[in-house]
Amino acid sequence: MRIGELAKATGVDTETIRYYEKAGLLPAPARSGNGYRAYGPEHQERLAFIRHCRALDIPLAEVRRLLEFLLHPETDCADVDRLIETQLARVRARLESLQALERQLSTLRGRCAAGRLAGECGILRELLAAAQEEVRPDHP
Repeated sequence: MRIGELAKATGVDTETIRYYEKAGLLPAPARSGNGYRAYGPEHQERLAFIRHCRALDIPLAEVRRLLEFLLHPETDCADVDRLIETQLARVRARLESLQALERQLSTLRGRCAAGRLAGECGILRELLAAAQEEVRPDHP
């Protein structure tokens, strides 16, 4: 299949496919007589694997490591477990950060009183005060 067909079959943009090829995550396809890339089922399978890993927000460097494990099934999978544990820790840290953000936004939302003009808006005042605090010269 050609790159457009592979993109459509996997839901991955053609530029992303080319990037994965350049990065060595996707093996270079054969070229047909007219110079077009000719992708096979193995490319589609590999691309689906990469796409799934990326959907789990696994960084490309870690996807590369996982692909290496697929190529060497005789290796111990303890490193795979550690890789996923590290990703899980990243996700948990991000969740904590998002929960803190939610609390800040809820607090900020509490500064609003309906029926006021923008010049009297508690949210805008709070945002402006925080911005001014950040640009003060004595601010660390």
